[in-house]
Amino acid sequence: MSKYRKKPVVVDAYQLTLEKCYVNAGLSKPFRVGHRTFYINFRRDYAVIETLEGDMRVEIGDWIITGVMGEKYPCKPDIFAQTYEKVEEV
Repeated sequence: MSKYRKKPVVVDAYQLTLEKCYVNAGLSKPFRVGHRTFYINFRRDYAVIETLEGDMRVEIGDWIITGVMGEKYPCKPDIFAQTYEKVEEV
């Protein structure tokens, strides 16, 4: 089996907090992927992201990553810490 390394890509990401859920509870935040509009739907203690693969639940502490095509998806904190490192903004 061959081995592959992820290309170095800088992504935008933020960690879902209880405060962010509470402040946005009941709101649907739109985002575009190509010509389609998707939503992050906030509840009191979690969020749901619409993705091409279906709805994905985001728990408090999970990271929400914006991919290279504008898509958003959740990532568990331990996986995020192993995969990403903070970069200095230019």
